[in-house]
Amino acid sequence: MRFEALDARLGARVSGIDLNQIHDDDFREIHDNFLRYGLLSFPAQSLSLDGQVAFSRRFGDLDIHLLTQYNHPQHPEVFVLSNIVVDDKPIGIADGGSYWHSDLAFQKNPAMATMLNAQEIPEGAGDTLFVNMYQAWEDLSPEWKERLLPLHSVHRYRAFEKKAERGTRVQLTDEQRAATPDVLHPVVRTHPETGRKSLFVHPGMTAEIVGLSEQESDEILEMLFGHCTNPRYVVPYRWNAGDVIIWDNRCTMHSATTRELPPEKRRLIYRTTIRGDVPY
Repeated sequence: MRFEALDARLGARVSGIDLNQIHDDDFREIHDNFLRYGLLSFPAQSLSLDGQVAFSRRFGDLDIHLLTQYNHPQHPEVFVLSNIVVDDKPIGIADGGSYWHSDLAFQKNPAMATMLNAQEIPEGAGDTLFVNMYQAWEDLSPEWKERLLPLHSVHRYRAFEKKAERGTRVQLTDEQRAATPDVLHPVVRTHPETGRKSLFVHPGMTAEIVGLSEQESDEILEMLFGHCTNPRYVVPYRWNAGDVIIWDNRCTMHSATTRELPPEKRRLIYRTTIRGDVPY
């Protein structure tokens, strides 16, 4: 295998491996570089759904997305991202994640990693944007670091809707809504494997900081959101069909750019999500 940096800020492109046939030594090398780079891209793969589920499980237990209407009918661990409609029924969620977030941050155990397996990609559209949250933390002033370290924030499913931002308008069932109570996470989390600290606040899911007035909470979050999404931290990923990518949700955040994708630009990506630990 060969690992070539995608960008000085985040990510590596991996060649010389067929993800349908991974030996233990291969996986150890992949995992080491996953921790080093935060995001790995495997171009030109033909990874089957069985292969994707098996590869994902090497990292840990898989989550089944609460929006079960978009889970693959034969593989409930696979969440379908697509704007394709068959017999007047969407086969997946059309613009899921079109806001800055870390996957499943609204849960007690947020996602450790997310894997996407691209089947159909529209030419010149649908990039995914990433931010290295290690770097965003490390670039803060000592004064801000001291202030933020003891703080916790409320994470809420689709918190951005309170602020009238646009996104996929999914109607949750009563059962789905009951499964998404507010949770508290530290504003600054420690990576359980690398020991490094990173910011863990996201415009799409972080609603407020605990113990502060609404005004002070909003001011701090607005500052942090603006800081993290500054273009100097944002790394775009340009998709091609056959790409498989996996990223570390514990030290990154991301946003899809599929909100305005027209129906004729077909997109189909299969997602698996590896369950993480409780942040500390």
